[in-house]
Amino acid sequence: MDGFEHLDVGEIEFAPVETAGERLQEAHDLLHWLRLVAAERGTHAREAGRWAKEIAACVPSQE
Repeated sequence: MDGFEHLDVGEIEFAPVETAGERLQEAHDLLHWLRLVAAERGTHAREAGRWAKEIAACVPSQE
């Protein structure tokens, strides 16, 4: 992924709790975009699918 293969979701510092609610919609938008990229089966589909799974595990569902 262009030099970012070493990134681990567990090592990323996420927003503090007081701002997390404000960013929840952005997280869901990102998940939607990653799932679209994964569904296209292009060059980055596999990596997008992996990131979508990793991020989805950390973000509450919209339902």
